Amino acid sequence: MAAVSEPEPTATAELPQMNGLSIESGSIDIHVLQTSAAKLSIAENATVDGSIDPVKTPFINPSSASQIPSASTLTQDQSTKYFKLLTTISSWTTKPASTPNMPAIPITDSDRIWLTRECLLRYLRATKWDTNQAATRLQATLTWRHEYGLEFHTPEYISPENATCKQVLLGYDIAGRPCLYLNPGKQNTERSNKQVEHLVFMLERTIDLMPAGQEMLALLINFDKKMGGDRPPLWQGKQVLSILQSHYPERLGRALVINIPWVVWTFFKLINPFIDPATREKLKFDQDLRQFVPPSQLLKTHGGDVNFVYDHEVYWPALNELAAKNRAVMMERWVKAGKKVGESEQYLRGGQGAAVDGVQENGHAS
Repeated sequence: MAAVSEPEPTATAELPQMNGLSIESGSIDIHVLQTSAAKLSIAENATVDGSIDPVKTPFINPSSASQIPSASTLTQDQSTKYFKLLTTISSWTTKPASTPNMPAIPITDSDRIWLTRECLLRYLRATKWDTNQAATRLQATLTWRHEYGLEFHTPEYISPENATCKQVLLGYDIAGRPCLYLNPGKQNTERSNKQVEHLVFMLERTIDLMPAGQEMLALLINFDKKMGGDRPPLWQGKQVLSILQSHYPERLGRALVINIPWVVWTFFKLINPFIDPATREKLKFDQDLRQFVPPSQLLKTHGGDVNFVYDHEVYWPALNELAAKNRAVMMERWVKAGKKVGESEQYLRGGQGAAVDGVQENGHAS
């Protein structure tokens, strides 16, 4: 079997400005999204609503200063293991329930589109190419996604958690990773599981905004003076780490942490034993963020040039409409290509290249 090359990443598929677009209940009008990316022209650092100074909504694309690294080529052995895993998961019709003696749960289209080629490769890398462990972990994540209720964590449900700008998804780093800002000092709710649901919701939206060819995200955590002596409880930190490491493997590209008070250093020391070595290497503390994120897409509060003003009534619907439209595009392309497990994220996100069975943008076989 010949070695398989992962598709070369290219410029992200560009979306037109989202002003005036809405998502109808039970139906999404994606006419504007069916326009070929080659016919679109979006200005450098364009935002969803066209705001410039101040910026009020997410940037649509990475800046020209961002370069998405080329994907690696699989070895002969890695190719063999990938196709073995693909064969295994392609036969799945159910996923196990986490509670013993409960009936299995049917596999849905939401599960199948999630099981992309790149998803399988992420789990293989995370398990050091052990196909059995990768399959077991994929099953566990499918079960977790169902039982955790990701599809029921709607923007309306999560909205109160983000009313004070605790988290902001804005801009892309130098590798084209979407940047998720965490602002613990703007905490506005009592400690609860919903705070963890909020973080998971924002991770999912960050994935929605990833450009073609990029699978990772950047976390920017600012423990400003408002943080004071407060810190997340140890149980919450361990829960977040468990979710990230178990169900979002190979997703964290970099974590940039600034303004760290001594109480947070203490907290990091407490949770350090629970952080796997690969994740620990991606943590950077109190460094100049302009070397990691282009200044034109980095907030002024973090040393960049972006004058961002958070207005929840403007930002929140803009973010969620953009994410929903991106998901709608991916679903449409997935259906067009035959609804296959192991589909290419490069294709689904509108990058150059065909789907796994050769279907191209025009719907014809290549």
